[in-house]
Amino acid sequence: MLYSKLLGRTTKTVSSEEESINAQFLIRGGFINKQMAGVYNYLPLGLKVLTKIQNIVREEMLAVGANEILMPALTQEESYKTTGRDAMDVLFHTEGPGGSKYVLNPTHEEIVTPLVQKYVFSYHDLPLGTFQIQNKYRNEPRAKSGILRGREFNMKDLYSFHTDEESLNEYYEMIKEAYFKIYSRLGLGDLTVLTYASGGAFSRYSHEFQTLCTVGEDTVYLCEKCKVGINKEIIAEQTTCPQCGNVDLVEKNGIEVGNIFKLRTRFSDAFNFKYLDDQGKEQKVEMGCYGIGPSRIMGTLVEVFHDQKGIIWPESVAPFKYHLLVLGKEDEVFAKANEVYTAMKKNGAEVLFDDRRNISAGEKFADADLLGLPIRLVISKKSIEKQSVEVKKRNSDQSELEPIENYL
Repeated sequence: MLYSKLLGRTTKTVSSEEESINAQFLIRGGFINKQMAGVYNYLPLGLKVLTKIQNIVREEMLAVGANEILMPALTQEESYKTTGRDAMDVLFHTEGPGGSKYVLNPTHEEIVTPLVQKYVFSYHDLPLGTFQIQNKYRNEPRAKSGILRGREFNMKDLYSFHTDEESLNEYYEMIKEAYFKIYSRLGLGDLTVLTYASGGAFSRYSHEFQTLCTVGEDTVYLCEKCKVGINKEIIAEQTTCPQCGNVDLVEKNGIEVGNIFKLRTRFSDAFNFKYLDDQGKEQKVEMGCYGIGPSRIMGTLVEVFHDQKGIIWPESVAPFKYHLLVLGKEDEVFAKANEVYTAMKKNGAEVLFDDRRNISAGEKFADADLLGLPIRLVISKKSIEKQSVEVKKRNSDQSELEPIENYL
């Protein structure tokens, strides 16, 4: 990609309203653009990051045998009345022709349950998992923290359907492991812990995945032996590690990057969703729900991986692996840089080529640090004389010369 053709540009300043690091760097770097409080446009660089996160999540969900679908963002309000959730304070309500009442979905239990009900009739059809990656809408009273907490956000939600609690428990544990694989691939594995949280109306406990970070808005009490945490909201009733009984818990801040719930029969009861067992008798369908927010993860990655100059993207989600800079205005230097760029693209490398001629070297270096691509390549008159390219990793202060032929 030629930087001169890219929609979105770096900027030195952002609104003083943007207090979070992720909002500041993502807006300054031209990854996102704020539409209004809690709602953002994803520009080409930001969309590439978001898509890579989505694809990692998708691959691990497909690996456990889940079916990918896509459900509507808009649904009839009647579905929420069926489950008794029509009065949720986060619901966006809207009205259509003839006074029809609709809701912008904050989650999809009300849609997926009757949908799957149309195709599941007996125990032969279960267990079944189905997921989507789609935007959600929640009327947050105070949208804050950039893309960590928005009114419109991207979410992967998986729903599972089972013959009994034992099947649900087995699936639940399998998704736990799949989630840890996702966080490992995203570069967050060593920082992300399973945390016990309140289960609401569905079960005693649910589980959150918290990425430990000093700016996290959640407080967790961590067992450093088991790498298991307890959310502050339940510490009064659960004062020891749920796994080993350790009482020496350490207070940490975290950003919630995923959650899983055992819904049991909460929604299948509401829609009278049953199946026939091997004796031909009707039985209740057990359900589970498993969420990960790709847009929230994107913001979390910035909060965790940055320095004073800008973002430091993990290679697995960086919009491009290489950031190619050309220094100087000589035609022969640009010609050689373009030759390298063309060859790298032909070989399948992901390259952002800063081909701007009227920008100083200092500005190009500052932009490269802000954008945070993993590897910076610099071609200049001096490097060409040495038949070399200056190579520097974003997470290192050291640079070295490599033969230019390595990139041709």
